[in-house]
Formats: sequence, structure tokens, C-alpha cells
Amino acid sequence: MSTPTLRLPETPTGSRILSIGAARGANVVTNDDIAGPIDSSDEWIQQRTGIVTRRRADADVTVIDLSEEAAREALTGAGLTGADIDTVIVSTVTHFEQTPAAAAVLADRIGATPAAAWDISAACAGFSYAVGQADALVRSGAARYVLIVGAEKMSDFIDPTDRSISFLLGDGAGAAVVGPSDVPGIGPTVWGSDGSKAGAIGQTHAWDAMKTTPDAGWPTLRQDGPSVFKWASFQMAPIAQRALDAAGVTADQIQAFVPHQANMRIIDQLIKQLRLPESVVIGRDIADTGNTSAASIPLATERLLREGQVKSGDLSLQIGFGAGLVYAAQVIALP
Repeated sequence: MSTPTLRLPETPTGSRILSIGAARGANVVTNDDIAGPIDSSDEWIQQRTGIVTRRRADADVTVIDLSEEAAREALTGAGLTGADIDTVIVSTVTHFEQTPAAAAVLADRIGATPAAAWDISAACAGFSYAVGQADALVRSGAARYVLIVGAEKMSDFIDPTDRSISFLLGDGAGAAVVGPSDVPGIGPTVWGSDGSKAGAIGQTHAWDAMKTTPDAGWPTLRQDGPSVFKWASFQMAPIAQRALDAAGVTADQIQAFVPHQANMRIIDQLIKQLRLPESVVIGRDIADTGNTSAASIPLATERLLREGQVKSGDLSLQIGFGAGLVYAAQVIALP
């Protein structure tokens, strides 16, 4: 008896991002609002980070609330409804429930049930990880329309007296719909990790410490600023260059560069390392929104499109990097 041949799905030529949606925290928090507890000033914060304000959500707003707002905008932009979505991926490190996944709850809220749904824990690289997964799913025929979301409520993990990272952080969500395309609109994803540097960004203590140590308190975020700055500024540029090479384009052929919105000085250093021409538009949403981890790349991209700094079809190089330490980069055609 011969072994049967498995039937494979018909596959499209490629995939592309069809639309982008955004949700930012409703509250504008200035440097003056937070400078006192860290014994700092508006001038110091702007010089060190480039941040003028950051957006933070109300106390009763959840990561899923932010995700839903961004997702509905992305669905509208793609001309789709939740029923058209067969896969939902949410990247977040600030969803409080171990289970169920935020993606499953989001899928139900937008009417995407019974879509496959799962969360990614890749911090600031999470959206780019989700792009890579969605691209592979669509090109393989395993999915037709994939909703990807990067969503964080970083303000829930802030110690107002911390000078290492807390004053950088904001809340928001960015969503995108990835679907089939006759012309590929997502280049190969270049990704990886370096767990030997895992301690550079993390919580003050693990969750189980609250069970064993009564006075442990709520964990908040900390980072070793100098080591993170050095790693991001000098080791991520070669990764971004590999993404350009993998996509078969050069720096003078892209119209936009959207790195994770970690710090304006890191962004400037990456531009210098990559030798980007002045014609390339740079995502600098961090100045007004702050560092929103997994949400930062889609939020910065949405802003460039909304303000008319770039247009549909333009090529954008994006790279996410952060806690883990993990990273991912790809070239995309803008929706």
C-alpha cells in the first residue's frame, strides 16, 4: 500500500500589510509632571531621551481595551470585519493574566471567533516578530488575513522614583492587518536573541517573590541604561543592514526608517551607523508618545502615514529590539 500524498494549501505569491490602526493613552504626561520624584528636569529628560511628553492610559483601561481600539481602526482601513480574520496575534508583556491569552479575548471582542489566537512575549521586538509570523502564515496558505497587535500599558509597571527607565514609558497599541498579495510587500525577517544579556532589562523581582517575601511589593521595570544603549546603538545597525540585504534593497531605495522608539539618541546613532540618506523619513513618535515597547513601531508608522510624511507603497525599514534581549527587522511596503 502506497503512502498517500498530503494535500497542501494553495499559496499566494506573497503577503503585505493592508492597513494600520493606533490607540494612544488618553493622558498627556509632561516631563515636568514626572521630573520631581527622579530629581530631574524637563531639560535633562529631553537631552537624554528626546521625549517631551508621553501618553498614558486611565487606570481602568486595559491592554485589551487599547488593542481593540487599534484593531478596529485597522479593520476599517483594510475594508474587513472581524469575521474575515482567521488569526489574531498580540504582542505584549503587560497583560496581567497568564491565561487566557489577550489575543483570544480580543478575537472574541471583534467578532473573529473561531480565529486562531495567541500572544507573543518579545517586548520591544514583539511587533516585528508578529510581522514575521503573519507573513509566514499567509505565504504558506495557513491563514488569509492575520490581525497583529503590539499593545502595552507600561504605566502599570512604573516606579515614579526610578531613573533608569520609568520616565521613558508610555501606553498604547498599534495594529495591522496582513493579507495576501500578488507582489510581496514584506521582506524576509531577520531575528534573533542574546539571552546572556537578559538582565539588562527586567523586573525588580519575579512574581513569585510576592508569595514568598511579604514585603517584596509590586514588581516594576528597571534597566542598565549604559549597556542597553551600547547594545542597541551599535549591535542593531548590522541587523537592520541584514534586513535590507535580505530584501534586496539598499538604503537609498527606502523611503522610511522606523526603529523601536526606545530613545532618540539611539535612533540617531542607528541612522549614523546605517548611513541613511537625508531623503529617508525617520519615525520619531517617541517625542510625544514615549517608549511603548511592542506598540512603538506601528504607532510611529501610523503617525508617518497620517501626517503624510510617507505614502502607501513606500518602503520602510523597521527594527524592534529590547528586553530578552531580542530583536527582529524587516523591510515592508507601507499600506
